[in-house]
Amino acid sequence: MMSGITAYGAYIPRGRLNKQEIAVANSWFDAGLKSLGKGERAICNWDEDSITMAVEAANNCLASKSDNGLSSLYMASTTYPFLDRQNSVVVSEALNLNKELRTMDVGASQRAATSALIALLESSVNGSAMLVASEHRRSKAGSRAEMLWGDAAAAVLVGSDNVIAECLAVETLAVDFVDHYRGEDSSFDYDWEERWIRDEGFMKSVPKVVNNLLESASVTAEQIGHFILPTDQARTPAAMAKALGINPEAVVDNQISEVGVAGAAQPILLLAKTLENAAPGDHILLIGFGQGCDAILFKATDAIKSYSPKLGVSTAIGRRREENNYNKFLSFNNLVERDIGKRGEVDKQTYLSGYNRRKDLLTGFMGGKCRECGTVQIPREKYCVNPECNALDSQDAYSFSDKRGTVATWTADRLTFDWSPPAYFGMVEFEGGGKIMMDFTEVEEGTIDSGSKVSVHFRIRQFDPARGFRKYFWKAVIEE
Repeated sequence: MMSGITAYGAYIPRGRLNKQEIAVANSWFDAGLKSLGKGERAICNWDEDSITMAVEAANNCLASKSDNGLSSLYMASTTYPFLDRQNSVVVSEALNLNKELRTMDVGASQRAATSALIALLESSVNGSAMLVASEHRRSKAGSRAEMLWGDAAAAVLVGSDNVIAECLAVETLAVDFVDHYRGEDSSFDYDWEERWIRDEGFMKSVPKVVNNLLESASVTAEQIGHFILPTDQARTPAAMAKALGINPEAVVDNQISEVGVAGAAQPILLLAKTLENAAPGDHILLIGFGQGCDAILFKATDAIKSYSPKLGVSTAIGRRREENNYNKFLSFNNLVERDIGKRGEVDKQTYLSGYNRRKDLLTGFMGGKCRECGTVQIPREKYCVNPECNALDSQDAYSFSDKRGTVATWTADRLTFDWSPPAYFGMVEFEGGGKIMMDFTEVEEGTIDSGSKVSVHFRIRQFDPARGFRKYFWKAVIEE
């Protein structure tokens, strides 16, 4: 049976920073930034990172396909929150996946996602395997990268049933071409001159790999309907298409003016975008570049006509909230040292034994359903909360992560510490029963009230800078 892509999903943070604000703030130092100041870039809220975005993208991917039988979950990123804690396991537990799951973190290169995808396509997958790629890159203030990069995540399922894009061939070239790097003690990438990267990197590595790929698949360059070359160099994809003999209309836009380039997640994000618009029979050429080159050739199948993603890239781009406060962006990305006041100095130590005991609630947002009376509750406790039942040890696991809720009560508190004040919190009552006190995130003033509908999302709740730990929990977001 053929192997290929069976489903996809994407997540782009709602925040969109107007690039003109970056240019205005920094053009006194570098007037050349004005030429890059068109459009906007996607930015994470303070409580988002590559793990939380991965959970969102993976959820959207899984929701579009039933009976996944997921056997593996690979996560690709160069901006993992943890260097020695498997990030993909955190994602899998937030998704409440089967514990008998093969998980893996793949990183250290901008082609981490395409390399992981090739590994899954070439492996013997029982059921489905997932690749989720997520990136939240930091950049120096006033840099070219700050203007061109963006935060995003995307996920694909790989399998042999109901394939929407069949894999025809793969090809790889390993070359230690150092266009940029980030050392172990560095916070930011160090890169070299753009033209040199294009001429010595892209133009020498990509043609060699693509020509071998097309020859092995017996496909001509003219047959390529969609050409994906992830890069923040605006003109390079068209130049590469011309050199390869690919129709210039096949070049997939890198969304530099709408989202920004999402690092290792960019190939998968653009693949998801392409699959939204691909027709049966279309050939899709996907490139991953970084210390060599990956090339993957797909062909869309008839099944793509009936496939509908829960959240595709076009919808994710449309779900935007304009942000014009450049200082907020700097603060959220820890690019300035802000006075957080005495209330922000409380020790945030996580007692790992206690965390482990309540991991089902904290990570998976699991409550309980009484076997005796059917009452649902969160958190799950020893006794049923129904006063007419009160059964002991009657609680089966019951997920609230996919449930919608209603705001019962809410408070906007400017006295307590919050990274984006005021702090909003209150009581949420869920459809089907159950209620819990929750934080609200990304609240725009005047948009919350009792009766407002909410969905829940996996987010950072607190940072522990003294120990390099971050606590995750689920927060409520007002539905638009």
